Amino acid sequence: MVAWNNFDKLESYKTLQGLKNQVELKSVMAGANGAKRVAEYSVPMSNGMAYNFAAKQVDDTVLEALQGLADEAELIDKYSALFNGEVINTGEKRLVLHQLTRGQLGGDVIADGVNKREFYVKQQERIAEFANKVHNGEIVNEKGEKFTTAVQIGIGGSDLGPRAMYLALENWAKVTGTFKMEARFISNVDPDDAASVLAGVDVAHSIFILVSKSGTTLETLTNESFVKDALAKAGLDASKHMIAVTSDASPLAKSADYLDAFFMDDYIGGRYSSTSSVGGAILSLAFGPDVFARFLNGAAEEDKLARNVDVRKNPAMLDALIGVYERNILGYETTAVLPYSQALSRFPAHLQQLDMESNGKSVNRFGEPVDYVTGPVIFGEPGTNGQHSFYQLLHQGTDIIPLQFVGFKKSQMATDVVIEDSTSQQKLCANVAAQIMAFACGKDDDNRNKYFEGNRPSSIIVGDQLTPETLGALLAHFENKVMFQGFVWNLNSFDQEGVQLGKTLAKKVLSGDTSDALAAYAKLLDI
Repeated sequence: MVAWNNFDKLESYKTLQGLKNQVELKSVMAGANGAKRVAEYSVPMSNGMAYNFAAKQVDDTVLEALQGLADEAELIDKYSALFNGEVINTGEKRLVLHQLTRGQLGGDVIADGVNKREFYVKQQERIAEFANKVHNGEIVNEKGEKFTTAVQIGIGGSDLGPRAMYLALENWAKVTGTFKMEARFISNVDPDDAASVLAGVDVAHSIFILVSKSGTTLETLTNESFVKDALAKAGLDASKHMIAVTSDASPLAKSADYLDAFFMDDYIGGRYSSTSSVGGAILSLAFGPDVFARFLNGAAEEDKLARNVDVRKNPAMLDALIGVYERNILGYETTAVLPYSQALSRFPAHLQQLDMESNGKSVNRFGEPVDYVTGPVIFGEPGTNGQHSFYQLLHQGTDIIPLQFVGFKKSQMATDVVIEDSTSQQKLCANVAAQIMAFACGKDDDNRNKYFEGNRPSSIIVGDQLTPETLGALLAHFENKVMFQGFVWNLNSFDQEGVQLGKTLAKKVLSGDTSDALAAYAKLLDI
């Protein structure tokens, strides 16, 4: 049995405290030694990618201490416990099985009398069959015409992850001939969200995917009613235009209101659900089941690397441990995710939920307060746009903010021009390389306005091209990073009680059950 101890009770915590501010990037990244460091401080990921941490404030001594932390905290044993079906979600007393949606790392997991791996594969097979029938014209609208658009109705993890994955592969699919249907997303209960999407699609040729595990999510059911109203006004039968992704015990599971229903369960949290039916339905309709399968394979290959006990061969665990070192020892409060790929425009938003909803906790997995800081604030935008926005603060602000770059050597669409002896893709890559060095080494100048202190740490994940496989690997890398950090901090990274209180109070406002300041705010907003 593994031991679940608070981070500050570990001997390795004390060791790390003695290593604070040991590495100065301006020195180690300069000259030939810097080039050697870039070559050596790199860990292979799956599908030809690499996690390079040369511009992080670590050296071999720090890495040795981080290995000691990984060993003492039994991180790999805890990962094994997770994918072998132990109750890791202590708050809700649930298993955590999102890895099973894309592979089988350990033995069969039997829960509720069901082989969960077989259950998830069965849903993938059912979704694939459904999507193929839609693409082949076997499932059509009331006039016998093919559907051309898929619209996902969901919120939180039912929106952020699938939307980010769709946008990441949309242009790739168009170039490779695998683009099947346009996808749109309705998430916000703000009526302008649904109205805008519906105004931009042909509802007669649209199939709507309602995603709600419980079948009772207020925002999602409100938007479903919005969509059903639009279909009715167009003289269309909503039941011929809608499918559900839900639990097999929810009120949506066997409802005649839907063409079909595909299932998930309580063992997969929303923010970890992109490789489940939640992402599978929309991505299979948009790009075809084969592309979704390639995406799953990319994630599965990265999951396998996360089993390695050696931090130098486990990119997700090393990324996690360096993040812990930055957060708890160096005192950095925020992390910026900066993909130099327009296709990953919504990826930082997904990681924001993944990280902050998982590890934004002040009590340990047993409900006891912790005496150390936990999850960082996550934000980000794609480069080079961010360079002309918030990079000023990153370079010269009073706070040091660690950076996580993502870059690819090739573009997705292979459409480019040469201007001033370089292509746009070369300019993009040149910018990310330059930013890493500018943050690390800074610039001396007698004019303090033009002085850059440097010593701003960053890492980069590099790949050849953003494809279904590399996207799956990228997603799994960050899911596993968040998991390992939660293990170190002794948190339950798989519940989200913090989102519930506001929902409860909102229901009180709508029912008129308010008093004092809450009633005053309701009046202020004319509710």
